[in-house]
Amino acid sequence: MQHSQTNIPHLPHVEKHFTSSEVVRDIVIGMSDGLTVPFALAAGLSGAVHSTGIIVTAGLAEVAAGAIAMGLGGYLAALTDTEHYASEKLREEREVEEVPEKEAAEVAEVLEEYGLSPKTAATVVEAIRQDKKRWVDFMMRFELGLEEPDPRRARNSAWTIALSYIAGGVVPLSPYFFIRDVPTALLLSVVVTLIALFGFGYIKGRFTTPRPFRSAWQTVLVGGIAAAAAFAIARLIG
Repeated sequence: MQHSQTNIPHLPHVEKHFTSSEVVRDIVIGMSDGLTVPFALAAGLSGAVHSTGIIVTAGLAEVAAGAIAMGLGGYLAALTDTEHYASEKLREEREVEEVPEKEAAEVAEVLEEYGLSPKTAATVVEAIRQDKKRWVDFMMRFELGLEEPDPRRARNSAWTIALSYIAGGVVPLSPYFFIRDVPTALLLSVVVTLIALFGFGYIKGRFTTPRPFRSAWQTVLVGGIAAAAAFAIARLIG
């Protein structure tokens, strides 16, 4: 008796991983500060002045200064990472030349930590030693835990953070552009900004945590506290 065999097509296993974590981090840094700092400033000024024009002028000045400062900070941070990687790589290249046996022992130790037997590790070490460039790359990645930065990282980080800050900063200021009554503009600013904080926190959580709603409420809470504190201080001083 013959059994018919059904040919089941083997679909390729495709894994989807999010690989733009640095971009997301920059957007989070810029947007979170852009939403909260101008929001707090506008709320604080609303408790002390009675002109939306003053609030808009001060708010836009803060957004410009904040975007420049945050962008410059992102640029310097990324530049520092690049310089640190280059320095460590130079050191590893020198050690591979000057103390190869010590470096080979370190490779074997790393491999054994991953579960390879000493005999298997020794075989792999010999293979790795045949190519000094790959040897150095192995040490950088698995001993030091360093990945080679994108040479455009510093520039891209600066622009991403700065533009994200501007995008976030415009949100709490937008009601003051169209409404002359400060209390009404403040109320609308609170509503619009809290909605934006919730949406931003949720989207951020989708990329960074398994609990996006928790991230959303935490973001709303931080922004709300900052604005309430600024408003209360301005009221007390005024």
